[in-house]
Amino acid sequence: MDFFDFHHHKKYIRNGVYNLDIGQSTPDFPYSIGIHPQDIDINNMEEQFSRMKSMIFQNCFAIGECGLDSLVSVDQKIQEEVFLRQIKIANEVKKPMIIHCVRKFYEVISFKKRAEQPMIIHGFNKKHQIAEDLLANNFYLSFGKAVLYNLSLQDILKNTPSDKIFLETDNEDFNIEELYHKVSEIKGISLEQLNEQILENLHTIKNG
Repeated sequence: MDFFDFHHHKKYIRNGVYNLDIGQSTPDFPYSIGIHPQDIDINNMEEQFSRMKSMIFQNCFAIGECGLDSLVSVDQKIQEEVFLRQIKIANEVKKPMIIHCVRKFYEVISFKKRAEQPMIIHGFNKKHQIAEDLLANNFYLSFGKAVLYNLSLQDILKNTPSDKIFLETDNEDFNIEELYHKVSEIKGISLEQLNEQILENLHTIKNG
């Protein structure tokens, strides 16, 4: 059985969404392209956007990573401007968005009303209340390696509707199959059912 890796940084994984950096050559399998908050170059933003737009080809599955991060040095207002512009691009090209968020969840939620395409919080690893508020605002949550050992996160995942989840390795070195096994156990469903649900979720976000 093949297991879809919703967000990863490894070019050898073809069954998933590869996080492409601006300037890299576009692969012949699904990828995402975006301007990460930490990569915003305030002196060359227009060039960054131009290059990003030029990389949105057929295999581009999503816009991202993009979002807001309270720990990077880029000014908050600039981060918001760059995020909003990428929301508008996603609306234009009709692609879902992979969201990077650090301590700015309620600000990200406030931008949701501007988005016409699905938004997926990647690497979700926060508290119950944040999960509930994101789900109430129709976000999807993508879970990673922390689910294997974080009991609180396991409880959040157990209570997250199956039609709102994705699974990912991000930049961690482990096998996505291990995560699928753990999640099927947590959700009390078969591996086949979980796999089918993830593929159905992919179809849903891809088609808006």
